[in-house]
Amino acid sequence: MRKKWLIVLMVMSMVMFLWGCSKSSSTSSGGESSVLEGGAGEGATELSYWTFVELHGQHFEKMLEKWNAANPDKQIKLNVTVMPYDDMHNKLSIAVQTGQGAPDISDIEVGKFPDFLKGEPQLVPLNDVVEPYKDTIVQSRLDMYAKDGNYYGAPTHVGAALAFYNTEILEAAGVDYKAIDTWEDYKKAGQQVYEKTGKYMGTADTSALWQINMMLAEQSSDLTDDSGKPIVNSPEMVKGLSILKDLQDSNVLATVAGGQPDTEEAYGEFNQGNYASAMMPFWFTSRFVNYMPDLAGKIAIAPIPVIEKGQPRSYGGGGTGTVVTKTAKDVQLAKEFVAFAKLSADANVEIWNTLGFDPINMDVWSMEDVTHNPENKFNQYFVNNAFDVLNEIKDGIQQIKSTAASPTINNVFGTTTLNEIFEDGKDVKQALDDAQASIEQQLQ
Repeated sequence: MRKKWLIVLMVMSMVMFLWGCSKSSSTSSGGESSVLEGGAGEGATELSYWTFVELHGQHFEKMLEKWNAANPDKQIKLNVTVMPYDDMHNKLSIAVQTGQGAPDISDIEVGKFPDFLKGEPQLVPLNDVVEPYKDTIVQSRLDMYAKDGNYYGAPTHVGAALAFYNTEILEAAGVDYKAIDTWEDYKKAGQQVYEKTGKYMGTADTSALWQINMMLAEQSSDLTDDSGKPIVNSPEMVKGLSILKDLQDSNVLATVAGGQPDTEEAYGEFNQGNYASAMMPFWFTSRFVNYMPDLAGKIAIAPIPVIEKGQPRSYGGGGTGTVVTKTAKDVQLAKEFVAFAKLSADANVEIWNTLGFDPINMDVWSMEDVTHNPENKFNQYFVNNAFDVLNEIKDGIQQIKSTAASPTINNVFGTTTLNEIFEDGKDVKQALDDAQASIEQQLQ
């Protein structure tokens, strides 16, 4: 059954990628490339764009059409290439270092971004095209892609962490998600779910840091100190991971295929109703709508549980900065288009309409005609309105810093530490002490 589901999912993904584009072909960059015309006339400049999230291409397609309609003297065609996460970042790193083969425009995930800022960045500062929008967008998201006063990436979303509950499973177990405020509440609810249905309340993630970042943010802590040095064995980290481990030991959480909710394997597990909740950034709405069709009308959105009442109930998770490389064929045109496609008010409305992300222009959060549009596919999918929850928690959204140590921390935890804790049963404090030592050694 799982094999059949995965085959269907792969076919769906390929169909989604070929957005009615004019041309599609395999490329030497190792991904699938499609040239978006966007209504461009003759003499249009063709710019290349790399991404690791196929859905981002749908947004750029819409913004390309708007750009070409508004800029008859600056027509653009966009050659979009979608590659797997590691492949894209690795190839982009080599391309910008050698000055050969880099795209004009590219996405870079926030956890990888510090690698591209080491030494002299081979990316173009976006300050002049960012300036007109600075008063309308969340400054902390811009700062994630900055160095020495220069902004090198245009952010995509806030990524506020939320709880996504499968109401069908919870109702079968007699659980009301609205009554879950603390992790102790969550534990009791999860034990009841397991007892009544045999299903797990949530996942114990082994390949991503969403959960531990969430636990740290609630305690106003971080993975690094003020100077950017790793502090992954802090008391707050021990406390947070100990809570998660206890939830696993109590049959509330279980590891999931793919290691975390945001994988093709995990989409299948959730779609089949094997887990009753996911604690993920807001952008996970897009994964539900696009990859878990059987859960439509069953998923409710709520604030994440906290360790103690009164703590912050969210943090900004994940992120993608869109950059312009120094080898771009028309640097200024590429910069202007990136700003238009990511930072303009129109772009922020489309980021919600098309991608289902929480826009970095928070004025959009209060646009009732946009956020509560009954024709919006995300509003149609979920039990309740996502922006009602966002506006409830917006003043308490914390930030986990992205520093030069972040890629190393992410790698150690995603490949070793979390597996040691949740798969091998290693003592939490010992695993974190070992992780701290390993990270410090790798950063020397």
